[in-house]
Amino acid sequence: MPLLLLGVRDELTGRPWQPPARHWTGSPLVGGLDEQAGGTWLAVHPAERRVACILNARGPQAPPDTRRSRGELPLRAAASGLAALPELAAQPSVLASYDPFILVCADARADASADAQAGRPAVLVLTWDGQSATLEDLVPATHVFTNAGHMYPAADPQQCWPRSAPDAKAAHFGPKFAAHRPSGDPATTIKDAWGDWLTLADGDGLSVTDPAAIIARRELPHGRLWGSTSVSLVALGPGRLRYDFQPVPGDASTWYQVPTRLRQVHRQAERREDRLGIQEERHPADPAAGHLVHLQRPWRVPAGRVRFVLGERRHAVDLPGG
Repeated sequence: MPLLLLGVRDELTGRPWQPPARHWTGSPLVGGLDEQAGGTWLAVHPAERRVACILNARGPQAPPDTRRSRGELPLRAAASGLAALPELAAQPSVLASYDPFILVCADARADASADAQAGRPAVLVLTWDGQSATLEDLVPATHVFTNAGHMYPAADPQQCWPRSAPDAKAAHFGPKFAAHRPSGDPATTIKDAWGDWLTLADGDGLSVTDPAAIIARRELPHGRLWGSTSVSLVALGPGRLRYDFQPVPGDASTWYQVPTRLRQVHRQAERREDRLGIQEERHPADPAAGHLVHLQRPWRVPAGRVRFVLGERRHAVDLPGG
């Protein structure tokens, strides 16, 4: 596959979210949902073989009274394509409503006719530092972006780093990702598709508090936790797409392949409901109250609130345990 992307989402662990699906009514996009603001950190347009993702960047924050969620931007880029980035770059008054960000958009179809290497995806990056916007057209290579910016490879062969200070994450992981390029083949297993990248994506054995760690965790004041909340792997090429997701970073057993075609989504939901023995119906006494969900097969669960997904809807129930 011509383009491979790994994205790690770092966020306050208490911020609610949902795993990748078609969350936006009338939109073909597939991505995780930030329940607080309604946007996403990564969106895929299956029909167009396009992906867009966003990183928080460093710089002055937007005024609180006009601030907009950066999660809108991957949706805009994935839906509209590469042209959305220069359009944004030319609107400083619009950008001023966003906190600093790095927006990446890759399109497998954009260069198919124009580029001498037919089928090479076009990749464009828009960086907003809170004061000015920069566009960068990525050349074929392994690239590492952190919230400090484009940190690997070096911008100048005579310069070790493209920024004034080295970045521990890029220094550790950049050469390793470059040394092991997996196939990303959509037709094979996750292990065969990603190979050594799975080990790197799971943290490469580094402590979550190591400055070089890409799977991170920090304790904040007032009992809050910040850290890596999910990992995404996307492979993109003309006519082909693979999207894998890990909802528990560092736990290799939680990887799964995200269905990107509508029929796949429905079939997967049907298989999951059949496997769990789930049925739902309207409440018999009060139809307006919503749905009852029957778990036909015996489950033993701890007391507390249990969340699960039925079809494309998310549910939460309070259980006494047992």
